[in-house]
Amino acid sequence: MRKFIIAALQLNSNDNKKQNLRNVITLIEEAAERKAKIVAMPENMNYVGVEKESETIPGYTTNLLAEQAVKYNIYIHCGSISEDSKTGRPYNTTVFINPKGEIICKYRKLHMFDVDIKEGPSFRESDNKTPGSEIVTIETEYGNLGFSICYDIRFPEMYRIMALNGAQIIFAPACFLMNTGKDHWEPLLRARAIENTCYIVAPAQIGIKPSYQAYGKTLIVDPWGNVIAKAMDKPCVVTSEIDLDYLENIRKQVPSLKNRRSDIYDLKKVIKNN
Repeated sequence: MRKFIIAALQLNSNDNKKQNLRNVITLIEEAAERKAKIVAMPENMNYVGVEKESETIPGYTTNLLAEQAVKYNIYIHCGSISEDSKTGRPYNTTVFINPKGEIICKYRKLHMFDVDIKEGPSFRESDNKTPGSEIVTIETEYGNLGFSICYDIRFPEMYRIMALNGAQIIFAPACFLMNTGKDHWEPLLRARAIENTCYIVAPAQIGIKPSYQAYGKTLIVDPWGNVIAKAMDKPCVVTSEIDLDYLENIRKQVPSLKNRRSDIYDLKKVIKNN
């Protein structure tokens, strides 16, 4: 399908997993009423807290989301949840569920958020999470999709690989800090969209978390770099039309992906391995 509606949820998740999921179900219903064919969620969609709350995949959260996908005949992008790992350090994982309730792909966050923000919090995600090892794209009836999570947005090589692998829509669920989000969030998303002539769908967390404030500002950005949907400062649903013919027209006007000097710099080896 060349034109369709996509929805991105903005959440204020906390340490009450069951209540978080009830909130998600309410917003999924709203998105479905607004004719969304794909509903995307932010990072840590089911739990934000100090305790470890990892799950198996499939498991409690993904089974619940699968029920909603079947109920509303939609695709659901779960943002991310904490997935059990043999190392004892969970993965930060997203899954994509089809209208039959089947998990058709899984992506584990590659880049760990290990930072020291001046006059802000410090994080060592690598102390508590296991990084993934695969760049993921899939083909669907609604175009070719790519997957990233939060801090991944700062690594343009990853997005370029997804674009060269055919991605037309890339998901960037996040729980961005207020400290960095106010200066970096929108410029990064618009840059990735422009560089790769693709749609960026960026559902975000908002609100006060245990050790930081989440920035919010859920966005959908088109292949020209225009912000075509932006959330208010509260939990909500934003929607926008995705037009793959418009995307292809932009790629013809500004064929930067074709004009790459692959004789000088080449990502083929990386692309082949992923």
